[in-house]
Amino acid sequence: MSKALVIGHSGGIGSALAAELDARGYEVTGLSRSTEGLDVTDEASVASAIGALTGPFDVILCATGALEIDGAVPEKTIRALTPKAMLDQFALNAVGPAMVMKHAGPLLPRDRRAVMAVLSARVGSIGDNRIGGWYAYRTAKAAVNQVVHTAAIELARTHKQAICVALHPGTVATKFTEKYAGRHKTVPPQEAAANLLDVLAGLTADQSGGFFDYSGAEVPW
Repeated sequence: MSKALVIGHSGGIGSALAAELDARGYEVTGLSRSTEGLDVTDEASVASAIGALTGPFDVILCATGALEIDGAVPEKTIRALTPKAMLDQFALNAVGPAMVMKHAGPLLPRDRRAVMAVLSARVGSIGDNRIGGWYAYRTAKAAVNQVVHTAAIELARTHKQAICVALHPGTVATKFTEKYAGRHKTVPPQEAAANLLDVLAGLTADQSGGFFDYSGAEVPW
């Protein structure tokens, strides 16, 4: 049986991804802050939690993140930006996934196709940014996109069939987005999870390092 690891499996989309993977026949392992005490901003916590696992995992998904941290909301103007908000966002949404990739990467098999994916967001795209705002969150997501792209280059040297990508899930109807969905069409977590896994199933190794949305379309950097 193929094995999957979901980091952040207790969250809205993380739990949906775990359930969908299970429905597709994977043996699923989950780690999160609320259930296993995993703190992705603390490398020792990441190393300990992931180091206790037995691989290999055919699919590794990092579904951690937050839009609001310690009461700081997405900025409408640069005048509202604070160093703490930027550093908090960077720690959770960029450094966290980077540490997950650092420690989980060795659990990918080298002899067959494998996938490692990080949930990013379209607002992290520099090329697609036409309305501004959301400085701290945008910057952190742009940073994690760079981490994914760079890690994919390194991973390809040892894992020829591996696929390492960033994913934009769309606006998913969770507590994470409920205050900010506005006029955006939302989808239930279960539908978003199915969409993302369909995208991953269709990717090939030569697409590793890319940034894809829930429909499989490539998102500009």
